[in-house]
Amino acid sequence: MTRIKLASRVTNIRVSPSTAAAQKVRDLKAEGREILNLTVGEPDFDTPQTIKDAAIAAIDAGDTKYTPVNGTEELRKAVQHDFKTRLNIDCELNEICVGGGAKQVLFVALMATVEEGDEVIVPAPYWVSYPDMVIANGGTPVILTCGEDVGFKLTPQALEAAITPKTKWVILNSPSNPTGAAYTADELRALGDVLVKYPHVLVMCDEIYGRIWYADFKPSSILGVCPELKGQALVSNGISKSYAMTGWRIGYAVGPLDLINAINKLQSQMSSCPSSVSQAAAAYALTADQSGVEEAVKVYRARRDRAHELINAIPELSCTLPDGAFYLFPSCAGAIGKTTPDGKLIENDLDFGLYLLESAGVASVHGGAYGLEPYFRISTATSMEEIEAACGKIAEACAALK
Repeated sequence: MTRIKLASRVTNIRVSPSTAAAQKVRDLKAEGREILNLTVGEPDFDTPQTIKDAAIAAIDAGDTKYTPVNGTEELRKAVQHDFKTRLNIDCELNEICVGGGAKQVLFVALMATVEEGDEVIVPAPYWVSYPDMVIANGGTPVILTCGEDVGFKLTPQALEAAITPKTKWVILNSPSNPTGAAYTADELRALGDVLVKYPHVLVMCDEIYGRIWYADFKPSSILGVCPELKGQALVSNGISKSYAMTGWRIGYAVGPLDLINAINKLQSQMSSCPSSVSQAAAAYALTADQSGVEEAVKVYRARRDRAHELINAIPELSCTLPDGAFYLFPSCAGAIGKTTPDGKLIENDLDFGLYLLESAGVASVHGGAYGLEPYFRISTATSMEEIEAACGKIAEACAALK
């Protein structure tokens, strides 16, 4: 059978580690294994009924045709209002693009700007897709380790030291996947003070978890605190996480007009436009009463607090308290170098994660997938009962190490 020669943009990148982990769980469950799944970065709530009703109403009204490439005016006005009232970001409607999920918007933004040899600064730990998205578009990811000692956040000193004439972007993810760490307004201002000195460097702000917030400081965006970065900053968000609408595939961003026009041009050749029905639902979600989001955040906070308590009670593990999102990123340093009951040495966080899966039936994602060892990510976007059961199993597995 003839094998197709694939392009290097495909062969040079990995399958998403979190996607691979989720598939492994599905495979094990199909084999009859009972698995407590803490890998999934997806709300376990259903989309609120009022949002579904808005989508149904759009269908009934015949809103089932192509929309403008950059999204309906209704949705862009909703995004404009949200950015202004929540983050103090001013933008015109033509400075907003809408795509098939925030992930697509980020990918196409890189496609629109990155040339062979361009560098993109990626703070680690990072969302698993960032480096591969850069590589797929011909760029070179420059990984900057941002350890627990700096709160898993990029410092101005590290940023400035990493900038070169080849630097095209720096990526900021706040609150972070996998750590839940979020930047304060002062921290963003300090980063902005560096970036304004380097007008050739763009900043990509991934704020998909921006409404899932627990910190005692207010949410901020670098463009809101540093409006002078208007020509350098792309701020992206979407409806997937906050409104439990992962399958509706709507993301959006505000940025410099030239960049937004380029994103729209590429999308016109890729998918024409996002789903008209999903856009109607998204516009409703952003402008309707937000009490449903607030109630979900209360549930996520309780789960975070309980998981944090249980993980930190395990001698081999330790975990910082996340500012937002629905993940914990515990250190498993205390388990490295120990031996499992069947005599296998735990050499790294991948070994530890496999040990939890095989011996305890708990699925997580190892820290190396996010660029920082020895950690592992667990998702709290699942029931309190499953979180408590999983943490109990993790405690038993750690106690069995020698």
